Amino acid sequence: MADAVVRTKKPSVHKRTPAGGAPTAPRTAGEASDPRIDIDAVTDLLLGTWAETRRTAREMIKDPAFWQVPGMPLDEHRERVLSQLHLLVENGGSRRAFPKKYGGGDDNGANLAGFQELVLADPSLQIKSGVQWGLFGSAIYQLGTEKHWDAWLPDVISLELPGAFAMTETGHGSDVSAIGTTATYDPETEEFVIHTPFRGAYKDYLGNAALHGKAATVFAQLITGGVNYGVHCFFVPIRDDAGAMMPGILSEDDGVKGGLNGIDNGRLAFDQVRVPRFNLLDRYGQVAADGSYSSEIPSPGRRFFTMLGALVQGRVSLDGAATTGTALALHIALTYANQRRQFDSGAGTDEVVLLDYGKHQRRLLPLLAQNYAQFFSHDELLKKFDAVFSGRHDTPDEREDLETLAAALKPLSTWNALSTIQEAREACGGSGFLAENRMVNLHQDLDVYVTFEGDNNVLLQLVGKRLLSDYAKQFKGADAAKLASFAAKQTAEKVFHGAGLRQLGQTVADFGSTARSVELGLRADQQHDLLAGRVEQMVADVAAALRPASKLPRDEAAALFNAHQAELIDAARAHGELLQWEAFTDGVNRVADEGTKQVLTWLRDLFGLHLIEKHLAWHLINGRLSAQRAASVGRYIDRLCVRLRPHAQDLVDAYGFAPEHVRAPIASGAEQARQDEARAYYEALAASGEAPVSEKSLKKK
Repeated sequence: MADAVVRTKKPSVHKRTPAGGAPTAPRTAGEASDPRIDIDAVTDLLLGTWAETRRTAREMIKDPAFWQVPGMPLDEHRERVLSQLHLLVENGGSRRAFPKKYGGGDDNGANLAGFQELVLADPSLQIKSGVQWGLFGSAIYQLGTEKHWDAWLPDVISLELPGAFAMTETGHGSDVSAIGTTATYDPETEEFVIHTPFRGAYKDYLGNAALHGKAATVFAQLITGGVNYGVHCFFVPIRDDAGAMMPGILSEDDGVKGGLNGIDNGRLAFDQVRVPRFNLLDRYGQVAADGSYSSEIPSPGRRFFTMLGALVQGRVSLDGAATTGTALALHIALTYANQRRQFDSGAGTDEVVLLDYGKHQRRLLPLLAQNYAQFFSHDELLKKFDAVFSGRHDTPDEREDLETLAAALKPLSTWNALSTIQEAREACGGSGFLAENRMVNLHQDLDVYVTFEGDNNVLLQLVGKRLLSDYAKQFKGADAAKLASFAAKQTAEKVFHGAGLRQLGQTVADFGSTARSVELGLRADQQHDLLAGRVEQMVADVAAALRPASKLPRDEAAALFNAHQAELIDAARAHGELLQWEAFTDGVNRVADEGTKQVLTWLRDLFGLHLIEKHLAWHLINGRLSAQRAASVGRYIDRLCVRLRPHAQDLVDAYGFAPEHVRAPIASGAEQARQDEARAYYEALAASGEAPVSEKSLKKK
C-alpha cells in the first residue's frame, strides 16, 4: 500500500524515513528533527483579521442547542433551525452588519466572519441565517434608503419579520436580467402591481418561502409609462402574523432536498399583487408619484450590475463557509489517520498507522495545503469586502475588483469542498460513511454551494471577461509600432519558456539528484512564474482567438465566443488558483517565528506543486516544463508529503476546533483508545505464554 518513496529496500540514514519505512517514521513534529509550528500563532493566522469575532461565534455554538442532529425528520429539522435563529438573535449574532441606529455594529467584515463559523454547527443554520440577514435584510439595507430601514430593519434584526429573498426563478437562475416577474406602476393608485406572467417566472428555491417568511424582497422588471427600466427590488408582504398567505400570493414547498433540509425552501408566485410605491427599494432608481423614472446611474447595464453588486456578500460568505467546512473534514480525516492502524509492515511488527502510508499522505496532505491557501485568500477577500461595504474604499473600480475576486474564489473553494470532503470520507473507510462522523451530511449540505449565489461556471465566465477586458486595455490607443513590439515580446517570451526552462532544468538535473533539481528549480519564484505565466498565456490565446469577433455579425461573434467559452473559464480558474497561491505566500511572509515559517513554506510549496502537477499536461504541451523536469514534480511532492507528515496533526490542530465543533467519534480519541486496548491485549497475551501459534509457523517446520 505504501509508495516507493516511503518504503525503501535499502536502510535509510535519513531521520524522516528510517529503515523499514512507514512504521517507524516520526508521526509527530515532536518526534522529528524538524522545526515545529507555533500552533496558537497559526490558529491566529487562519482565523484572520476578524479572529475575535470567529472565536466568539465558536464559543456560542459549543451549546448543543445549535448542533445538527443527523437523520432528524424534515419538519423537526426546520423548526429546530428556526429556534436556533432566535438563539442567534439572543446572542447578538444578527446585528453585526446593520447600522448602530438600529442596534447594529456597522461591521461588515465581522458579520461575515461570524456567520461563516455557523457551518460547524449546522450548515442549514448558516444558510438560513444568511437568507434572513445576509439576503433579505441586506437587500433592504443595501438597496433601500433610510425610510425603508426605519420601517423594517428593527423587525428584521429581531426576527419579528422573517423574510425570503425572491430573485431566482424556475426559468432563470444566474441570468437575473432575464427574469419574467413584472412590477407595473399604476399612477392612479400610486402602487406597483407585482405579477407572475407564466410558470417559468415562479420565484424558486427561496429559503423562508415555504413556511416561515412573512415578507419577501422581490426582484422584478420595473415597468412605468410603458417603459421597462430593468430589474429592481420590491418589499412584498407574503403572510400575515397568523401564517396565512396574503391575497394573490401562491406558495409551494420545495420539499426534501439533497441537503440543507433545515431550511424551508419554496416557491412564490404573484397574481396582480399590489404594493405601495413606498415599497420600491429605490436607492438606485426612483419612481415619482406621476410614474416618471429617475436614477443617478443613467446606464441601464451599469445600474443593474451596481444593484447586484450590492449583494456580493453571499459569494464572499460561501467562500469562507466552504473553506471552514473543508477544514472540518480534513481535521477529522487526518486525526483519524494518525490513530487508525491497518496491516502490519510485513516484518511482524505493529500494524501501520494510516498516515504513515505514502498513498494516504499523497491523498490528504496536498488537500490540506490547498485548504490553508483558501484561508489566506479568503481573508484577503473579506478585507476587500469590508473596505468597500464600510465606505472606506467604495468606488466603482473597487466594487468591480471585489466582484471579480469573489467570482474567482467562490467557485474554487466550493468545488474544492466537495472533492476534499469526498476524499476525506473515503480515507476514513466505512467509519467515514457513518452519519455520526459528519462527512456524509457535510458533503450533502455543501453540495448546493457550487450552484447558488451564482453557478460556478457562470461566475468564472464573469472573471474571464474581466481578464480579457484588462488584457485589451494594454492596447488602448496603441500605435502599430507598439502593437508590433508587444507581439514580438510575446513570441520571444514563448520561445524563452519553451526552451529556457528546459535548459535550466537540464542544467540543474546534471547535479545528479532529481530532488535537488526540483528544490533548486521550483522554489517560490519559479512556482509563481509557472502559475502566472499559465494565466497570461491562456488569456492571450483566448484574446487572439476572439479578435475577429469585433468585425463579425452579432450572431457569428456569439458563436465564436461560445466556441472558446471553455478555454475562457479555464483561464479564469487558473487566475483564481494564482490568487490563492499569492495570498498563501503573503501569509507565510508575515510569519516571524522561524520554525512556523519553515513548515508553512513547505506547505505552500506543496500547494504550488500540487497546482503545477494538476495542470502538468498544459505545461508540457506549451513548453513550460521539459519532460524530465515535469517528471520530477511528482517526486518532489512525495518528498514534501514525507517531510510534512510529522506536522500533519499540528497543522489540523491549528484550525482551532474544539471537540464541540468536531463532534466526530473517530476524531475524538476513541480510535486511539481502541488501538491502545488492542495492542495491550496482544502484548499481554504474548507475555502470558498462552498465545496460539499461527498455522504458517507450523508449516515452516
